[in-house]
Amino acid sequence: MAEIKNIMCAVDFSEMSAKVASYTQLLGKSLNASVKVVYVAPSLSQYVGFHVPPTSIENFVGEIVTGAEKTMETFIQENFSDIEVTGKVLSGYAAEEILNFAKDENIDMIIMGTHGRKGIDRVLFGSVAEKIVKSASIPVMTIRP
Repeated sequence: MAEIKNIMCAVDFSEMSAKVASYTQLLGKSLNASVKVVYVAPSLSQYVGFHVPPTSIENFVGEIVTGAEKTMETFIQENFSDIEVTGKVLSGYAAEEILNFAKDENIDMIIMGTHGRKGIDRVLFGSVAEKIVKSASIPVMTIRP
């Protein structure tokens, strides 16, 4: 029988993230599983060739990650209790980073929202949730708004 002892909660810190956290807490507590909350800061590496010095981009990404780490601490305090939870801020392309983290950390299940990007962004970049559902080798639970 499959065992779920290590759950990833992938968030984007939108208001939908609290709902995703609620389901993650419920499952984590019910299954006595540890939870890793993951946020992926966007990669700006595609702008390196646009007359922007690489050090400026690296500094900006560093500031985004530092801000996201502070937001992560607050998010965990506000949305989780009574279970083992750690937070991790990554940088890069969200779907790719989430799948790599899941593999590296022996995650048994991913829980995430179905909506992050809206409008033209979703058309241009696609759905992170859709990419993960299609590519993951483990169960993915998606939460609709």
